[in-house]
Amino acid sequence: MSTNFNKTVSGNETSFYIGVFQDNLEQTSWHYHNSYEIHFILEGSGKRIVGDSMEEFHPGDLVFIGKNLPHVWIADREHVDVSRRMLESVFLQFTPEILIGEQLELPEFKYVTRALSLSERGMQIKGDTLNVISELLLQMPYMNAFDRMIFFYTILDRIGRCENFKPLVGKEYMKTRFTPQNKRIATIHDYMMNNYKDDINLHVLAEKVSMAEGSLCRFFKSNTGMTLFEYLNKIKINFACKLLMNRELSILDVCLDSGYNNISHFNKQFRRFIGCSPDKFRKRYKFIA
Repeated sequence: MSTNFNKTVSGNETSFYIGVFQDNLEQTSWHYHNSYEIHFILEGSGKRIVGDSMEEFHPGDLVFIGKNLPHVWIADREHVDVSRRMLESVFLQFTPEILIGEQLELPEFKYVTRALSLSERGMQIKGDTLNVISELLLQMPYMNAFDRMIFFYTILDRIGRCENFKPLVGKEYMKTRFTPQNKRIATIHDYMMNNYKDDINLHVLAEKVSMAEGSLCRFFKSNTGMTLFEYLNKIKINFACKLLMNRELSILDVCLDSGYNNISHFNKQFRRFIGCSPDKFRKRYKFIA
């Protein structure tokens, strides 16, 4: 079956998104969103980071990630082709609104409910379920909207029946992950988390929370004890710590992938938040090869 499609089905045509994700070095970023995501690797290998989990991925890797779980796929640089594309995958993404509570209470949906529950920690799907779901995913972009919806429910049902899987995120991580009660702080965190590689636009951020720029800065400092840019550096350095677990990445690679373009500034910020240099941090632990 051909897998060379690159059109993502739009939200106007269906209640979820199905298509192909193509990544290159500039596009790789640590992010999260209020959506569930099923991700099947077609091409590329490297490291997959979900929450506090870092593991290798290869073609055939299939994962189901719950909402608001930070994740990123970092492809091996040595396999870059002329187009600089290093990763290609089929993904299915949907929000909680597609499955209403009354529907999930029906006995026919008990395995769909189990699938959503398992996704909270993320799950790598293996065995026969992997084969069945990957075949369904590869067909969905070519189907009409109604048939895609039938396949969507079938996929979730099969995931919920699956026993051959591995949770990705540790239980301790789930207890400590970012869950703010203040809606404005959550909006600010989301914006920074998903834009940490870019120059943060204070005007855009202020508009998102309906505040003046000066009021926003004071509000954030009084609620977190940090300035906006201190918090941004904290997000970057937390991600850098995860990247340092991959010994194949140089310190410069980690610097760039964490959103810094100056190695000396990166080293300074790392020492400020962690208390040692990136190199010493890496040597202090037994990391994943």
